[in-house]
Amino acid sequence: MSERTPGFYLSILVGGLIFGFGLGYSHMARPEVVLDFLQLEDLGLLFVMGGAAVVSGVVFALATNFLEDAPLTGEQYVRRVKSFDRNVVVGGVVFGAGWGLSGICPGAAYASVGIGNWPILWAVAGMFIGAYAQGRLRSRLTDANAGPTTAD
Repeated sequence: MSERTPGFYLSILVGGLIFGFGLGYSHMARPEVVLDFLQLEDLGLLFVMGGAAVVSGVVFALATNFLEDAPLTGEQYVRRVKSFDRNVVVGGVVFGAGWGLSGICPGAAYASVGIGNWPILWAVAGMFIGAYAQGRLRSRLTDANAGPTTAD
């Protein structure tokens, strides 16, 4: 990983500002709009997400040609092949259940705090607790699968 410069932190800040502004401007930070989308009553967010995916793809394609390293990690852009396994399916189902119940997805939750939706902090706290619980569970399962170590 390369040395982090003030420009690194500035690029992260600017990227976060653009992302948060876009979430707030498109109303993705409003849980009632997201719930209307999930009930197929308002498909406006489909266009927001599709437009964001297209712009993100173009920026990513350009960035990989003109930047040596990824701004966030400082590492080279490389294609990561993620296997489609049980963890992806189970994680997707759990994420979808939480999204459907709350109407909140992670990025929009932070932006929602920015627009003055303070009760959303309960959802943010829940996301952190859930992620922590998953990390602890995975660590415990990894340790259990490693088996006992013996000192010979």
